[in-house]
Amino acid sequence: MEGDKDAYYVVHKGDVFGFYRTAKELLTHPGRFDPDATIYKGYHLSKEAEEYLVAHGLQSATYSISAANVTKDLFGKILPCFPYEQPSATRGKMAEEYSKAERQERVLENTEYTYFLEFDGASKGNPGLAGAGAVLRANDGSTVCKLQEGVGIATCNVAEYRAVILGLKHALKNGIKHIRVQGDSKLVCMQVQGLWKLKNPNMAKFCKVAKELKDKFVSFEISHFPRKQNSDADALANCAIRLQDGVVVEDCMHK
Repeated sequence: MEGDKDAYYVVHKGDVFGFYRTAKELLTHPGRFDPDATIYKGYHLSKEAEEYLVAHGLQSATYSISAANVTKDLFGKILPCFPYEQPSATRGKMAEEYSKAERQERVLENTEYTYFLEFDGASKGNPGLAGAGAVLRANDGSTVCKLQEGVGIATCNVAEYRAVILGLKHALKNGIKHIRVQGDSKLVCMQVQGLWKLKNPNMAKFCKVAKELKDKFVSFEISHFPRKQNSDADALANCAIRLQDGVVVEDCMHK
């Protein structure tokens, strides 16, 4: 990963671009949580770009410029930062606000190499013939790889765990260090985070594997989201039912 000491951030809202030299500067700006703003991250701002910005009166560490003065390649190669949630900061909650700001800074530092993993499991009979499916996506949302694995006779929960493990193993095998995982199994998402107790020994076994894989990433997030938004992984899981237990099918485009 490139050194964050050479990183910079560009915020675009309407016809104005803001420029920040560090994530810390960005996070101290009052408009940092604006949902209408798009945040980008780049490295090694060119001397020409620096001189151009100064020529337009932008001499402080953080400044803004009209879109009319922004040329196509002014900021060099920049990528969208991972969006973050709008905080509910109120008076008397400065500690909570500070904690959120710290988390946002960590996200910004890891953004450029963040990949997304969608997972799902299917079981015809519960227990019955089962399959696991996972989709790995790049930061821009493009599909990197589609994965299927036969699970044999199993419950849907087992298939869900097999799916997330399948995706995490593939990501690690390909050198991915930062990942955000999404699935419609609240059980898996909560147990992997350690928020729900493990009552079933079989689930505990799979959860242990998932947590061990989780700890190998530099940054890791897992969250539950609606089934209707998980259609790609769901389709793969249902197709995987026809595969023998342990057989994996990979359809990879690029890393």
